[in-house]
Amino acid sequence: MLDNHQKNIATFIHLSTFSRFFIPFGNFIGPIILWAANKDKSDFIDRHGKQAINFQISILLYAIILGTLSVPFFIFKIFNGFDFIDFNGFQNFHINIGKPSALLYIGGLLGAFAIIGFIIELILIVIASLKARDGEIYNYPLTIQFLK
Repeated sequence: MLDNHQKNIATFIHLSTFSRFFIPFGNFIGPIILWAANKDKSDFIDRHGKQAINFQISILLYAIILGTLSVPFFIFKIFNGFDFIDFNGFQNFHINIGKPSALLYIGGLLGAFAIIGFIIELILIVIASLKARDGEIYNYPLTIQFLK
């Protein structure tokens, strides 16, 4: 039988991921500390802690992949037409952002995916914390199970 203390700890494990807005890597540090200190007290806390940590690691991995894909499109667009062989310093240097190219559209689309993914991440964290508060097990979608 779950008591309110176990539900509260599981809820705070999920909500502690929001500490990243105040502490660098707080989305990893907060859940890991709460989970490690309380995982032996309850299977419910253990499962929620693993889910929160696995989700944050998965989100980091997806962000790295998306960033690796999108950044080169912006760089290629900025340096399009820049002649590196006949470089005479920064005299007459200018960036012409005239007509948008397909590279800029692809990079912008990937950037939009990143923003949408961030909003979905926040929504899923709130849903998981509400499920934990109600004493239910929640499995984040698209999460790679690093901790089993």
